[in-house]
Amino acid sequence: MQVLLAEDDRAVRESLTRALTLEGYQVVAVTNGAQALDGLRDNSPDLVLLDVSMPHVDGLTVCRVLRSEHNRVPVLMLTARTETSDRVAGLEAGADDYLPKPFDLEELFARMRALLRRTQHHGTGSAGVDGGSTELLMLDDLKLDPAGRRADRGDRRLELTKTEFDLLELMIRNAGIVLDHTTIYERIWHYDFGPDSKNLAVYIGYLRRKTEHGGARRLIHTVRGIGYVARDGQS
Repeated sequence: MQVLLAEDDRAVRESLTRALTLEGYQVVAVTNGAQALDGLRDNSPDLVLLDVSMPHVDGLTVCRVLRSEHNRVPVLMLTARTETSDRVAGLEAGADDYLPKPFDLEELFARMRALLRRTQHHGTGSAGVDGGSTELLMLDDLKLDPAGRRADRGDRRLELTKTEFDLLELMIRNAGIVLDHTTIYERIWHYDFGPDSKNLAVYIGYLRRKTEHGGARRLIHTVRGIGYVARDGQS
C-alpha cells in the first residue's frame, strides 16, 4: 500500500515516515501543498495523510483541488487545530477523516486501516447493512445507481463525495429502519469515533443540503438520541 504523506514539519514527517515504513507502507513524503498536488498527479497512492497548515498551498486547498479533479483517494487530515469549525472545514473540503495532533500512532494506523477497508469494500460491493446487490435503488424521487456511483433527485444530478454517496446508499438500502450512530460509523468509517464525534452529523447535514436543494422533501430524518432513518418524503 502506498501512502502520500504531506507534512511540513521535518521532525514529524521523518518520524511518521519511519513508523509507516515499519508498518509495511510504501511512503512518498512531501513538504508542502504544491508538492502534494504534484505527488498525487505523478503517483497513485492508496491513501493520503495531509497536514492542514503547510506553506505555498495549504491542506484544505489540496483536498479541494483533489476532489475537483474527481480523485476519490481516501484523505486523512492531520492538524494541530482542534476546534469543531476546523474539523468541519476539513470535512467540507472533501477529507474522509480528521485526526488532531498530537495523536497516538495506534489510533492513526487504525483510522488508516478503516479508510483502506472502505475503499477495498466499495470496489467489490455495496455499503448496505444487508450486503445487497448493486441494483438501482429508489426512495421517493431519489434514484441511486451503486454500480455507476450516480445519484439523481428528480431530474437533478447530485454531486456527492465518496463518503456522502456511501452514507446515502446505506440509508436508502435500509429505508424505514432506524440506524444508530454506532452502526453507521462501523459501516461507513469502519471505526466508531465515540459519542463526541461530529463527523456523522456533519455528513448528514451535507446530504440534506444536497438532497433537499430547491425545497425538495426531506428523506433523511433524525431519531433523537438514537440515529437516523431514511423515509419516503410522504411518510
